[in-house]
Amino acid sequence: MHSDEELINLCLKNDHRAQEDFYRRYAPKMYGVCLRFAKNQMEADDILQEGFIKVYVNLKSFRNEGSLEGWVRRTMVNTAINYYKKNLKYLKDIEIEHAGSIQNMDDRILEKISVEYLLKLIRELPAGYRMVFNLNVIEGYTHKEISELLEISENTSKSQLSRARQTLQKKVKELYNERLNKQHE
Repeated sequence: MHSDEELINLCLKNDHRAQEDFYRRYAPKMYGVCLRFAKNQMEADDILQEGFIKVYVNLKSFRNEGSLEGWVRRTMVNTAINYYKKNLKYLKDIEIEHAGSIQNMDDRILEKISVEYLLKLIRELPAGYRMVFNLNVIEGYTHKEISELLEISENTSKSQLSRARQTLQKKVKELYNERLNKQHE
């Protein structure tokens, strides 16, 4: 197994076996990133493929400062953002005052939900909500950074995050209540 530096050098020399090894090393984790941003598996596949093309094209710009995985991840996130912008006809602005209040979720609900199911719920969010939720909650971007990346206002970012959380909370509570009702039957 090659070190990251060796793998990069071989990839830059167009070594197809190294490129395949590189892909196998990072694709599974990056696919998870793509799935969170995508509406479905087909979109995630497209983002992953486009992202790896960008990784290979720009690999020469990686300076071995920081982790290679982090650099690849950032490329995938940026590819997902660009995919979103390219494929979205318009982004509906929702003012923060109309976003409604967020109630605290019962910890027992979260204990009973699988990661796969939560990811499924995130993928079901409307595109704007999904993008803002992933960028803020999962990737750690601020609303200011999100507003610049997605070319929306900070208030729109905040309101879309609020709506995403509300939607997820509602769906998780529905699941919890459904399971609770089945236990009592």
